[in-house]
Amino acid sequence: MTYTPHRARGTGGGTAGGAPAGPAPRGLPVPKAVAVAELDLRAADGAVRSLRPAPGGPPVGEGAVFALVRIDGRPVATVTGQVTAGQDPAEALVAAYRAQGRAVPTSPPPATHLPPPLTTVPPTTVVVATRERAGPLARALDSLLAQDHPDFRVLVVDNAPVTTATRDLVTSRYAGRVDYAHEPRPGLAVAHNQGIAAADRAAPVLAFTDDDVIADPHWLSALTAPFATDPGLGCTTGLILPARLTTPAQILLESHGGFAKGLAPRLYDPAAPPAGEPLFPFAAGSFGSGANMAFRADVLRAVGGFDPATGTGTPAKGGDDLYAFVRVLAAGHRLRYTPEALVWHHHRETWQDLRNQAYGYGAGLTAYLTAILVRHPALLPALLAKVPRGLAHARAITAHGAQTYPWPRSLSRLERRGMLYGPLGYARARIGIRLRARAGAPAGLRDGSRDEAAGGAP
Repeated sequence: MTYTPHRARGTGGGTAGGAPAGPAPRGLPVPKAVAVAELDLRAADGAVRSLRPAPGGPPVGEGAVFALVRIDGRPVATVTGQVTAGQDPAEALVAAYRAQGRAVPTSPPPATHLPPPLTTVPPTTVVVATRERAGPLARALDSLLAQDHPDFRVLVVDNAPVTTATRDLVTSRYAGRVDYAHEPRPGLAVAHNQGIAAADRAAPVLAFTDDDVIADPHWLSALTAPFATDPGLGCTTGLILPARLTTPAQILLESHGGFAKGLAPRLYDPAAPPAGEPLFPFAAGSFGSGANMAFRADVLRAVGGFDPATGTGTPAKGGDDLYAFVRVLAAGHRLRYTPEALVWHHHRETWQDLRNQAYGYGAGLTAYLTAILVRHPALLPALLAKVPRGLAHARAITAHGAQTYPWPRSLSRLERRGMLYGPLGYARARIGIRLRARAGAPAGLRDGSRDEAAGGAP
């Protein structure tokens, strides 16, 4: 969720996002705007079925284009192509797709890749936490109400509002179609826990997304269908692609990997840890992101929901989704990444936004690890045993990694500073929860923060 930031006490100077203000580094390449599009190829013969801009975007024309390639609607790859004057954009993108060493299909995909029948998807509540962003929220809600899922409700959680704009939007424009819940305490995890509490108890699945996305019409069906066939599945995540690449900050973030976790489906099973991830399950950033995730409702409630001392809007600045992923896996449930569950995300636009994001990523990472160890110290031996191999693996990846636009060292330094701050931010957030509890304020979702009043700061 993109918040209108809450300024946290004691976080030092700089902006409300936590990173001190600063100019863009000298010598940083300033890429031009890149169009975003979807190219759909026909499996039978490789012919172009359609080429269209990303939802709400301008038509594809001359210049650089970032495209999602689909085969009969199924996402298979992303490509970046250059459309020259007078050139057919679809031909340019097909050529870029071939240049990746990929063959244009000449036969239908295997049956295992076909979309699931809509009769197999479980009833679902979709939770959208938001704060003072009625315009983007309306765009997100329009896309959610256009889903092909046959049985779902949308619940908006209005987090620490200062105006009635969100309530007015939901109760007027979306009356009878979207449910509304108010959460007075700031923080994304707290808002999500309010969503868990207010959701329809008859819905076996809870999905979460943000107010700055546009959901593909098949998003919710693809995200929730795996729960119907795998009783051991506790969580699913999906693909997140950029809705716009118009500013240098957006392009730099996407060049560095953005929020996407690839186009190949993956299953994470604690009974069979993946060989290529020595920090499993603690390297939770590889599982997915909070803008595109769903949980089996009884599993999420059983692990206590989200830690209210993590997440955007708290001194911890993030890590609420990572905490939930690890808790579900540590409880013995599987997690599945499903790239057919697609949302288009509006990346932050300015250099300062990117600085705040880098600092927040670092802080959220160590804050969530602190939360795991404080609330579940029995996991400490497993984490310590994995650290040496995990660090060696991370160095190997860094040594061979390359981006179109190099990640500035100043952002890497900010991320490391955030990592140093994260445990302190988590401690401050927990102390704040205790002080509010002593003052008689609500402590949060009872099954999501039931130990907060009794527990101390780490």
